[in-house]
Amino acid sequence: MYRTHNCGELRMEHVGQEVTLSGWVQGSRDIGFMMYTDLRDRYGLTQLLFNEEITDKDLFEKARTLGREYVIRVTGKVIERISKNPNLPTGNIEVEVSELEILNASKVPPFTITDETDGGDDLRMKYRYLDLRRKTVQQNLFFRSRLAVETRNYLSQEGFVEVETPVLIKSTPEGARDFVVPSRMNKGQFYALPQSPQTFKQILMVAGFDKYFQIVKCFRDEDLRADRQPEFTQIDCEMSFVTQEDILNTFEGLTKYLFKTVKDIDLPEFPRMFYDDALRLYGSDKPDTRFGMQFVELNDLAKGKGFPVFDNAELVVGICAEGAAGNYSNKDIKKLTEWMQRPQIDAKGLVYVKFNEDGSVKSSVGKFYSEEDLRAWGEKFDAKPGDMLLILCGETEKTRKQLNELRLEMGSRLGLRDPQTFKPLWVVDFPLLEWDEETERFHAMHHPFTSPKKHDVERMLNGDHETMKALRADAYDLVINGVEIGGGSIRIHDRELQSKNFKLLGFTPEEAEAQFGFLLGAFEYGAPPHGGIAFGFDRLCTVMSGQSSIRDFIAFPKNNQGRDMMIDAPSDIHDEQLEELSLLVNIKEE
Repeated sequence: MYRTHNCGELRMEHVGQEVTLSGWVQGSRDIGFMMYTDLRDRYGLTQLLFNEEITDKDLFEKARTLGREYVIRVTGKVIERISKNPNLPTGNIEVEVSELEILNASKVPPFTITDETDGGDDLRMKYRYLDLRRKTVQQNLFFRSRLAVETRNYLSQEGFVEVETPVLIKSTPEGARDFVVPSRMNKGQFYALPQSPQTFKQILMVAGFDKYFQIVKCFRDEDLRADRQPEFTQIDCEMSFVTQEDILNTFEGLTKYLFKTVKDIDLPEFPRMFYDDALRLYGSDKPDTRFGMQFVELNDLAKGKGFPVFDNAELVVGICAEGAAGNYSNKDIKKLTEWMQRPQIDAKGLVYVKFNEDGSVKSSVGKFYSEEDLRAWGEKFDAKPGDMLLILCGETEKTRKQLNELRLEMGSRLGLRDPQTFKPLWVVDFPLLEWDEETERFHAMHHPFTSPKKHDVERMLNGDHETMKALRADAYDLVINGVEIGGGSIRIHDRELQSKNFKLLGFTPEEAEAQFGFLLGAFEYGAPPHGGIAFGFDRLCTVMSGQSSIRDFIAFPKNNQGRDMMIDAPSDIHDEQLEELSLLVNIKEE
């Protein structure tokens, strides 16, 4: 028997019992005639006592050979600790060891396996099997596991059926780049790994399944950030005979259920925000609404006063940082301006107006504007004594994006972005299409299967080029704390309308048939109205836990270059394999 108990369950009621424990050595403290060893497993930590005056001499010497991360089995008696540890669930007891077996020795780990480790990201990813022993990392994965179980519970109770869709599918030109897989049996042809199960779940609706879900792996060959990985997991769902309202209510219900069940947090009703309002007020289609600091446009008050930077700008817009006037010196504002001028943001400058506690007003553009002018700005912002306005100008879209970055930074600096405060909302009514000036073609804002609003269907079928730019999609995103958790739409279920959308996106009829003929054909056999949504499961775990990187919730993540540091992938493959796949000749020719 390797254990009678785990390392996290022994309490005072076990005192006097003989127990057997197995686990890893966290560390040891040798004080001469006594030695204390901490034994760890996934359930917790128990202190072991080796007493030279009581235990066998050979056993005591054997205990002295134990190193960190040795795997051992011990048997002994549970006794009350003299020096208790109130921070440890097992802190009132210890095990006086009478038997010790070393199950496996360990080399000295390359970093400390504690909550606060000294290992850097790449080192911990190379030795991920050691990093996964740390309690903080394990807790993240336990959280993820529970969230998956509760997701299945909720959706099953709502009548959803879980269906697995293929992993080897057909490459499509829309969206991000595909990962492709060469076919040995079909020389010169390739599968793609799915960016999402989109067309398959629509086919399931045509097939009459009514409610589908899947917690599914997806793959995108794209540049990586903290919230992106080349492979990620979605809660993927589709429903038939539904409107946008039906879907929002269902998945608002799922989100509330998960927060309540897993975190015991009651979320309020989710507000709805139009896409255009999100851009106008926050400069982002995923606004962080944990704090105010909404954008205020100043074109009517700031232009025509002789300040050429504002006069020549398409948009003058700013935010009010409450209580910041007294905390930001000229040096601080200079540093903030330099932060905004970094290439990642590329702002040309930053204008400030301070409304000081003593009633005075100070501004970096004071020589162009009277105190009366500046106070009029303050009234438009509802500024109070002690507040500071921060103002940008330039092209509308670019300036809003820059101000969004500034707003989030000021929110962080002012302590307004508490990771344990949760503010969800739905962003709705996205544009259906985006016009690309360089390629002179439309791109789908979400994906090619998104339906226009009902009142826009006729305009889409018969409208002109400018009309197409104004089309609105029956699309929606769930945003929590400035993070897009999920997105979806009502789908096109009519062949004529879907064919028109493909045409607008630059597909010839032949290309549309070659790529999506199976879906267009399915629409001719009684396709029901349907729609769905996909939650980024990794992101949901991250936001609910108040953390920032999805890598902390993936057992074996890739680094920022898309590499698995532990198994050293991607890697070269043998020429024999390349030849089997008809790739070797092509590579040599290149």
